[in-house]
Amino acid sequence: MLILSFLLVGIVLIVCQSSVLCSLPSWMGNPDLIFILITFLAYRFDWLRGLLLVLVFGWIMDVASGLYLGTYPLLYLFLFIFLKLLKESSPVKEAVYQIPLVGVACLIGYSCLYVFYLLALPGVLPDWSWGTMIRQILILVVASIPSFLLYNKLFEQISKRRFIRPRILRKRSGNYFR
Repeated sequence: MLILSFLLVGIVLIVCQSSVLCSLPSWMGNPDLIFILITFLAYRFDWLRGLLLVLVFGWIMDVASGLYLGTYPLLYLFLFIFLKLLKESSPVKEAVYQIPLVGVACLIGYSCLYVFYLLALPGVLPDWSWGTMIRQILILVVASIPSFLLYNKLFEQISKRRFIRPRILRKRSGNYFR
């Protein structure tokens, strides 16, 4: 149920990001909401369920708004693995570094994507401006604060909820004719 819930959240965010947020003026910026969700998945989910969701989100983003097939799944996969390894090897409590690490991961991820474009497609380089990149990172960090609170609340609500099996599936014991 946890995977299904976050899958639905991710699909809604992808639809919102690829239809509503791309029409915002460029001076406002457009936060990458799936990037925030993937960082949350790296902090809270285990490897198998997290990788499954990350690959699905990367594939959907690639189909919905990708220019070159395979870039979103690669970016999101490397982001998830980087953050998951960093989380597991860090002795610091995760609440201290979650939000700043979103900005650092964004800078590293988009820098790696730019280098990938430089090596693979040198004639088709995306625009790179430090002012724009810092503005995007700040917007992403500010947007990640309420997003993390909302995702954490959803995660805890679903994790606490005990799902009751239907009466048909329960094992009966004793007298069947009561």
